[in-house]
Amino acid sequence: MSKKLPEWMIQGELILNCNCTVFCPCVISLGSHYPTEGHCHAWLGVRIEKGSYGGEQLDELNVAMILDIPGRMSDGDWKVGTYIDNNATEAAFEGLSNIFAGRAGGTTRLFAMLVSEFIGVSRAKIEYTNEGKNRGLVVDKHIIGEIHPIEGNDSANDVTLQNTSYWMGPNITIAQASKGKVRAFGRVWNFEGKSAEICQIKWSGP
Repeated sequence: MSKKLPEWMIQGELILNCNCTVFCPCVISLGSHYPTEGHCHAWLGVRIEKGSYGGEQLDELNVAMILDIPGRMSDGDWKVGTYIDNNATEAAFEGLSNIFAGRAGGTTRLFAMLVSEFIGVSRAKIEYTNEGKNRGLVVDKHIIGEIHPIEGNDSANDVTLQNTSYWMGPNITIAQASKGKVRAFGRVWNFEGKSAEICQIKWSGP
């Protein structure tokens, strides 16, 4: 008999910066279109405002990842590295490791289907900042990122995509990176000026 997976949920915000030269086509195509450069290199950060895994609270913890995808997202063969907040308890670390590897089912189960290699999971000091419209992510010396929404015709309102079927969340704020340096898990990247996105998330499982 298979072991029953714990119930879990995460509410918060996700930011992502990739190597696409214009807004990532994967959002609209749901991964069926090639990234603008033919492959996807990206970092992302998640700020958990409220969360739980089984009986363990995940509130106010941060997670960061790097993604190395050789072609279309839907074709799989992803390589992924994960950083989990130093402040996480052992139980929270285990829970977040399972969630972000797809082992906990639910919203993030696609990781279990698409990732061919988990290149590492480590604890780190993760700083996620929200200042005005700017978002920032610093993971020790591994990721130094800062993004901001692009400016639209009405500067008071962000440029957004609404009601998508994107797995991260239906509403995406289109953004651009002012910083995007990665030195993590053997990768050295810089996505300054490249595509970015902001998404309010509400994930759960199994």
